[in-house]
This record gives sequence, C-alpha cells and structure tokens, in this order.
Amino acid sequence: MKWLWLLAALIAWPLAAQERLRLATYNVGLGRDGPGLLLKDILDQDDDILALAKIIASINPDILLLTGFDNDYEAQALSHFNALTGLGYPFIYAPLGNGGRQSGLDINNNGRLRDWNDAWGFGRFEGSGGMALLSRYPIASARQFDNLEWQDFGPPPLAENGAPFFPNWPVLRLASHSLWDVEITLPRGPLHILAAHPTPPVFDGEEDANGLRNQAEITYLNRYLSGEAFTDDAGANASLPPTPVVLLADLNADPTRGDSRKQALQQLLAHPRLQPMPARDTVEWQATGPLQVDYVLPDAGLEVLESGVYWPADSALLGAAGTAHRLIWADIALPE
Repeated sequence: MKWLWLLAALIAWPLAAQERLRLATYNVGLGRDGPGLLLKDILDQDDDILALAKIIASINPDILLLTGFDNDYEAQALSHFNALTGLGYPFIYAPLGNGGRQSGLDINNNGRLRDWNDAWGFGRFEGSGGMALLSRYPIASARQFDNLEWQDFGPPPLAENGAPFFPNWPVLRLASHSLWDVEITLPRGPLHILAAHPTPPVFDGEEDANGLRNQAEITYLNRYLSGEAFTDDAGANASLPPTPVVLLADLNADPTRGDSRKQALQQLLAHPRLQPMPARDTVEWQATGPLQVDYVLPDAGLEVLESGVYWPADSALLGAAGTAHRLIWADIALPE
C-alpha cells in the first residue's frame, strides 16, 4: 500500500519542489441571464469560454480567484470549467454568496418583494456573478463574512430629505458578493487568501449607494488586515492570524481614476500588512478607458519574484474572451 500513500502525496503536494508560487485573479465575466445557462455554455464549449480557459492555462496559476462566475449549489459549472482549462485544480472553494440571494425584504421600497434589488447583493439569481477559488494546494479552512452588516463599516446613503435612502438600512448586508478568508496549506506552512468582489461604485443616483457600499467593503478589508475580529457566518469570532496573507480581489475601484471613493482603497494599498505593487491597468471599459480595479496584493513579509497582467498588444484571445477585465498575477517565493 506504500505506493498509494506516495500517489496521494504527489496529488496533495504537486509543486513541493517548486520554489515559487503563482497567484492570480480574473474577472471572467461569465454571468448569464438565468441559472444553468453558464453550465450549458461550458458544455457547449462556446468561443468565449474556450478563450478564457486558454488564457488561464497560459498563465498557469497555482492559486486562482475567479470573479464574475455564475455559481451553482453543486459547483457543476465550475468543475466543468476547471476541466476545460486543462489545469485540473484538485481543490476548489465556491460557496454561494449574497449576489441574487433574496433578503425577504422590500429593499428598494417599491411595494413588492423578490425584485432583483431585493436581494442582499445584485444578481439575477442566487449564485449570479459569484466568486470561486481554485488551488493546487489543500484548503485547510475557510471563513465567510457575508452576514456582516453594512452599517458597521460606513455611513448610510441618504435621500434628498436627509433620511436613509434604504428603509431597511440597519439590517442590510455589507458584502455585495462575498468576503472570504481561506487558509491554504503550503509545504512550508499556511497561507491565507483574502478574497472579495465589492460592488461597482456606479449604477445608482445622487445618494451614491453603490459608491458608499464599495468603500465600506474595502473598509472591512482594512480593518480585518489590521487584526480586528469579526463574527463569521458560522457564528465564530475570528481575526486574521499573523501568518502570511495575500489579497485577491476585483475591488471595482481605482486609486486615482474613475467614480469610486478613493480613501479606503488608498489606505488599503498603503496598509502595513501588505506590500506595494506596481500600478497596472487591469480593465478597459468603453466609458472610462483603462483602470486598475483587479488586485493581487501580497503580505509585506513575502518576496515577490515577478508580477504582471495578461494584456498582449495583439491577442485574438482577448477579443474572443469577451470580458473587459484582464488576468493579473504575481509570483512569490514560497514562504519559509
């Protein structure tokens, strides 16, 4: 039976001899109009999906956060997309978040329930435009903070008369998609991945509800990185341990350009727990031009060997992929 143990070890530690770890995040824009439609398109191997899979395979991350990916209860779409990349990540984490999850409240105050805007986070259905973490290394544990309340991290959006814009403001959730702390077991010790996808700071009115929520979600990241404890979705009081951490996120915010509020993001980019990374454009929207909204931010104690964005000058794959975002990655030396 010894060979079985060796085989298991090889599967669990595929890169034990490797001295670097590649981390990446990619908003793949794989949101569809209804549940099950993304799975169908993946099984049909639509052109945009094949292009995204090829881009991911060409970068070949060891740990990858996907955002803008329609999740389902059994992770069928993710499993088939994982196989399509040819990388076959053995460990995945993709619980459904707040996107499309109905609150049971009339959040938009129109006298009806179960509108899109009555979900905890915008989405056509539960799991819409969600997040997924894929890893070559085992996932030791994971915490979700999707039940945290918005009011604890920023001021309320206000109507013209100065009253709260949302009648249910005191119970509204902070996370528009999800907020995760995932511990990965590396050959030399644990690595924590913080994952987030705050709401875009647009598509609202003078009350700037989405802008305020975007900043509040980033404020949570600042406070969690500073060691503050919060109650996770399992009811446990949890704080970030002193082990190495990497933030993977589409923050939907640029530190100097665009419509987002800048203060919380600028604080995050200067946070002493993280190290500065080169400013790189990661998205190009027709209305705004290029912006930096996707981030790989390693722990200040980690050694960054190389980093970049998949943005070749001439690439048919980018056009076929369909997403305005680009995959961003960083190589770090395996922590001791």
